[in-house]
Amino acid sequence: MKKLFILFLLVSADLLVKSFVYENIQLNSFINILPFLEITHIHNYGISFGLLSGLISKEIIIIISLIITSIIFYLYIKSFDKIEKWGLLIIIAGAISNIVDRALNDYVLDFIHLQYNNYYWPAFNFADIYITIGVLLILYKVVIDLKKNKI
Repeated sequence: MKKLFILFLLVSADLLVKSFVYENIQLNSFINILPFLEITHIHNYGISFGLLSGLISKEIIIIISLIITSIIFYLYIKSFDKIEKWGLLIIIAGAISNIVDRALNDYVLDFIHLQYNNYYWPAFNFADIYITIGVLLILYKVVIDLKKNKI
């Protein structure tokens, strides 16, 4: 029950911030927060970093995302490891949030932009951060397991 609440909280936080950005920041504008951080309002019609934008329909992206999320949920149910379960749960939260966003709006709203001089990272959102943290937790678990087997 605790994990379901955290899942709900993570998804809600991402969707609420996306709604705030949509209502308060003009499309394709940037607000400088720190020398390397800007808040922006970008519509991502593709997959990660806008890849395949305009080449794949919203429906296909949603179907593929739901299939992948279902597989991750199956892995979550089958896992007995705490770290792995948390990693998978956080990935699921990010995936659900981006799926809901795309289903409601035809795109995923990205609002965090990192840049330094002429170098930048494509805009992203909290859901993307969740997915990254989840993957890092699982990689951490893999490294721990590899070390245990080598000693």
